[in-house]
Amino acid sequence: MVKKVVKINTMQEADQFNKICSRFDCDMDLARGKYYVDAKSIMGIFSLNLNEPLELIADTDDEQRVEKMFADFIQK
Repeated sequence: MVKKVVKINTMQEADQFNKICSRFDCDMDLARGKYYVDAKSIMGIFSLNLNEPLELIADTDDEQRVEKMFADFIQK
């Protein structure tokens, strides 16, 4: 399992983020506090407060691929 803190700033970025998540064959979730949503669901992404950083939880062991694909979103 790979966990990364990500930031989505605009509706266009949310759409791009969602499309990247769809390329993975594993479960992809976004979490903020006690709320978890399916990151492959655009409606799920929009249900979260995008003004705050979110935690991406990818059910994969390929951390390098996650870092590469989400490089524009990962908070450093």
